[in-house]
Amino acid sequence: MVAVEVSKLGKRYRLGEGFHGYRTLRESISSMLRPGRGGIDGATKEIWALRDVDLEVSHGDVVGVIGRNGAGKTTLLKVLARITEPTEGVARTRGRVGALLDVGTGFHPELTGRENVYLNGAVLGMTRRDVRRRFDEIVAFAEVERFLDTPLKRFSSGMYLRLAFAVAAHLEPDVVVVDEILAVGDAEFQRRCLGKMSQFGREGRTVLFVSHDLGAVAQLCGRSVWLDRGTVRFDGPTDRALELYAASSGGESYRREFVSDPSEPIHLLSVEVTDETGKPRTDPRRDEPLTFQFRFRLLERVPALDLGFRLTDERGARVMEDYWSDTLPREHAASEPGDYDVHVTIPPILPATTYLLEVWIGSTYDELRHRDALSFRLLPGEGDRQEAIERRRLVQSTLKWAARPRVLEESR
Repeated sequence: MVAVEVSKLGKRYRLGEGFHGYRTLRESISSMLRPGRGGIDGATKEIWALRDVDLEVSHGDVVGVIGRNGAGKTTLLKVLARITEPTEGVARTRGRVGALLDVGTGFHPELTGRENVYLNGAVLGMTRRDVRRRFDEIVAFAEVERFLDTPLKRFSSGMYLRLAFAVAAHLEPDVVVVDEILAVGDAEFQRRCLGKMSQFGREGRTVLFVSHDLGAVAQLCGRSVWLDRGTVRFDGPTDRALELYAASSGGESYRREFVSDPSEPIHLLSVEVTDETGKPRTDPRRDEPLTFQFRFRLLERVPALDLGFRLTDERGARVMEDYWSDTLPREHAASEPGDYDVHVTIPPILPATTYLLEVWIGSTYDELRHRDALSFRLLPGEGDRQEAIERRRLVQSTLKWAARPRVLEESR
């Protein structure tokens, strides 16, 4: 039976329309009455976040949704969760839908954690008795017992995420739509989330899972949909989807520059593949050290600044993950305002294939910013044999092998 059906789906936004988070009724009315605010100005332009999307998902399927930032992934989930209406086409879901989307979506910041659990249960069509029966499980999973009667606006993003996932997971939805739950949270929380979503599939529930963690997508999903600029580029086996996605940028993203929010104190400026002297490279080879250059700007002092990266191969396998704080003290020179260049060099241990680089920068784990960074090809080394190139492995190093005849002693 089909659980999710999407036909010719399109969603159009108008650039220049004011967007606001939670506001009181008084604030909303005041904004409407002030000229030039909260409405559409003369510079309004249209952009299609989704266009001509067709998709069918059966009950019990766990489907990954991949693509770069701005590809339309979150918009698709919001349409399926009935948070936003499509501009054209049809999107149908059968059964109760549990949604874990942006921080702030579906929860009221002025209500306590306890009140938000009951609010979400009501939104899902559950009685207060049904929610009460599962309440202890939700709280235990979220690990927020001490803060249940605290307004949600005082929760850290990690606490919010744990509670939001616990609610979505334990109120027995038929269809679960999940957007980037692994961007925040510790390793144990990520493990429990993945375990719970695997359980959904075994129980015959339907999951649509958006993530930049391609290793998690490969682990969880047998099928994946690759969205690119609002359209479906591929829909099929996950290993093939990841391979096509990783290769999509080819040699065009050995360097990437970022545009940051001017109000933020930390600006990631650029990421680039270089040699050890800082010279740009567009032809890195397996048998040479691989260097990444990160450039960032601090507009104010940032205590305990951290910078990290993750390398994922074209099959979605997590190859390497490392953090600046693993080698530097938590308080270091690059916490003061200014521009900084940071280099990290990987010895020649990686096999020749296509890699995706993800980057985090921030002051605490809850505040690290996840960025799509680079997609690049590591070329074979000089003298690499074809059969060695084609072998699948996470690490490739040149080991010293030796063989000598062994003289067996004659039996006495």
